[in-house]
Amino acid sequence: MGHREDLLEGAKRCLLEKGFARTTARDVVKASGTNLASIGYHYGSKDALLAQAYVSLVEEMSEAFDGGADAGVTAAPGSLERFQEVWSNIIATMREPGSIWRLSAEIAVMGDQLPEVRDHLARAQREGSRGFVALMTGAAEEDVPEDVVDTLGSFYTVLMTGLITLWTFDPKTAPGADQLTAGLRQVIEAAGTEPAGPDAAGTEPAGR
Repeated sequence: MGHREDLLEGAKRCLLEKGFARTTARDVVKASGTNLASIGYHYGSKDALLAQAYVSLVEEMSEAFDGGADAGVTAAPGSLERFQEVWSNIIATMREPGSIWRLSAEIAVMGDQLPEVRDHLARAQREGSRGFVALMTGAAEEDVPEDVVDTLGSFYTVLMTGLITLWTFDPKTAPGADQLTAGLRQVIEAAGTEPAGPDAAGTEPAGR
């Protein structure tokens, strides 16, 4: 590997050991066996490197979202069963000791202190939303329209962010995929039931 790849791998190790705020440029240099000048040359800054390292960690972890390369998601695209299967896979990654998702909680809380990291990850998050839609619907990422990324993709991203917070804060009470699916089913059922109007109650609105 060249210095660029060495720096990325070193930054990933530092993030897992120390997190964003406590990782220094010298930590990355030591972990990667490179030098300070290489950080600026290849990534522009330490924070830009850390952001890219985190994105790389998430991309590696996201391979487990569909059950891994050998398994894949088995439920039909767009079904509640698929929703439950995918979220079960995702939550399994949150149960692992030293989960990378604690880094998301850190950047959410300390984003103002790490603006370059926050801005880089905010841009990457949109593509993450697109990936969620593709995974749930079975579509190719390049075929997911921008308006769907803004709506359905944002919905899945909000769920992900909430789960990360809950599983980081209190794993014992954090919801599982079965609870999420039951909640979504209740929302769907409620949305399909028309609310009773005034006439249904045997009364008419005032002024009629």
